[in-house]
Amino acid sequence: MPLDALCLSAVKNELAEQIIGMKTDKITQPERDVIVLSLRGHGSLSSKLLISAGPGDSRVHLTSHKFENPQTPPMFCMLLRKHLTGAKIIDIYQLPSDRVLRLRFEAVTSLGIKTEKSLIIEMIGQLTNIILTDESGLIIDCLRRIGGDFNNKRSVLPGLIYRDPPRQEGKNDPLEISKSSFTDLIENAPDLPADKWLNSTFSAFSPLICRELIWRAYKNPDLRILSLPDTGEALINEFYTLIEQIKSGSAEPWLISDKNIPKDFSFTQIKQYENIFETIRAESFSKMLDDFFTCSAQLKRINQKSSSTIKLMNTARDRQIRKLASQKSEMEDTAKRDYFRECGDLITANIHLMTKGQNTLIADDFYSENNEKRKIELDPMKTPQQNSAKYYKAYTKAKNARKYLEEQIKSGENELEYIESVTEQLLRTENEHDLNDIRNELMQTGYIKNRVRKTEKKAESVPYKFITSSGITVTAGKNNVQNDKLTLKTASKSDVWMHAKQIHGTHVIIHSNGKDPDENTLYEAAVIAAYYSAARSDSKVPVDYTLVKNVKKSPGGRPGMVIYNDFKTIIAEPNEAFVKNIMVHKK
Repeated sequence: MPLDALCLSAVKNELAEQIIGMKTDKITQPERDVIVLSLRGHGSLSSKLLISAGPGDSRVHLTSHKFENPQTPPMFCMLLRKHLTGAKIIDIYQLPSDRVLRLRFEAVTSLGIKTEKSLIIEMIGQLTNIILTDESGLIIDCLRRIGGDFNNKRSVLPGLIYRDPPRQEGKNDPLEISKSSFTDLIENAPDLPADKWLNSTFSAFSPLICRELIWRAYKNPDLRILSLPDTGEALINEFYTLIEQIKSGSAEPWLISDKNIPKDFSFTQIKQYENIFETIRAESFSKMLDDFFTCSAQLKRINQKSSSTIKLMNTARDRQIRKLASQKSEMEDTAKRDYFRECGDLITANIHLMTKGQNTLIADDFYSENNEKRKIELDPMKTPQQNSAKYYKAYTKAKNARKYLEEQIKSGENELEYIESVTEQLLRTENEHDLNDIRNELMQTGYIKNRVRKTEKKAESVPYKFITSSGITVTAGKNNVQNDKLTLKTASKSDVWMHAKQIHGTHVIIHSNGKDPDENTLYEAAVIAAYYSAARSDSKVPVDYTLVKNVKKSPGGRPGMVIYNDFKTIIAEPNEAFVKNIMVHKK
């Protein structure tokens, strides 16, 4: 849902307590519509303020998310750095009942003169914008330049005086309307669904809140405004109870989720869904918005970027499955090899009774238990000796083919396992860096054409790192190449190795320095292995563990493929919240 004005006011109040007085230390623009201000306060206090001007996901909140920035900063980012680096936030103001925030900064010019700058965030549908103005209200620049041809009511261009966006015509301010005026509006209302009437009559209300008010008043969100049983009295009471919650500053961040997938959010607990969705009280408005927008948006972008690679691997998987099916069919045909040899032996044993031109040979079958008769098809154009040779040749061909097919099928099954492991890793990729690592691996293994070009050498990615409740370090590979390096090169032979049993997943290493890890550490590491596996949605996952010295590279195996012995198995429950909590985040 878009961030409505009432929820934005709660976000603004929370931010005012946290960021006023802090200075901008760094400014980045990781995406076209996203600005991140790194803020510092007294001592080691620091925060990151995310400002998004994306249509449909515009918002302002603190974030703990790590962003990958472009090598060359965009021009608007460079402009903000020039004017706001080192500037102190002195106020945050919201245009009444509107989705417009103004961040006021105290900056110092190159001459040491104090001046005031404002960063205005307009979260208004397709016209969402970020605008920088000077102390006189003159627009220095903006993320989206809007001329008169685009909007005949208002231009937003450098050099113009900034003007607030026009208010929505025909809508009332819910924070200012009196009860008597509300009653008059109901009495003169058109025959509309009650929630749609609220949405069209008042600004600042989202459709979710409009339906919630009707549900709270009548336990039925589908009533029409002219059919309210008490002429709207219960609705009016719920309306002003909600407004009082906003005015008193007692709004609360509530996240609505469906099986841990965020679906919606609000500044008040949403009860209309009853037991259909789960409502969770978030730690803060910033944490709620970060979880709802930033994390899900990142996964969406990565999924979009990885979709072509996933499609490539799915095609390779289907091709490999068809190839294996054909080879196994050929393998079934080689089952007749002993029959061919026996036919050759029977022809040789009876060759003195045969003449050229025979179509069949019926002979005593000394290979059968009861010495039954066997009918053998012959080529009448061949001599008995040639027919015998034909069957021996078919036997030799089938025998050699079986040996070859056994090798090919084993190799093909290993290849299919590798393809499926890469696909599973692509589905859980969390950032573009990890995606590029997998694509580089696929170049090395020949699935993606390696286009040689001169590029900057990028920093090598590192495995996930965790600290267990016992203070033990645990690491886990993000892809097959990392798994190989972690298990076969980095880990000590006396460390403990873990992997989900017979399931595609990551290699997990408990760095125990030669000591036996305690039961809690073993289980917590097993939870990590279960979570970073293809079985992360299961309730119970078997996880094998052994010493690293018992793990060997599969002969001729693809990256990440190993064999191991002398292992034990532990049952673990994948737990995302726990895994993220003990993860060590790279600063």
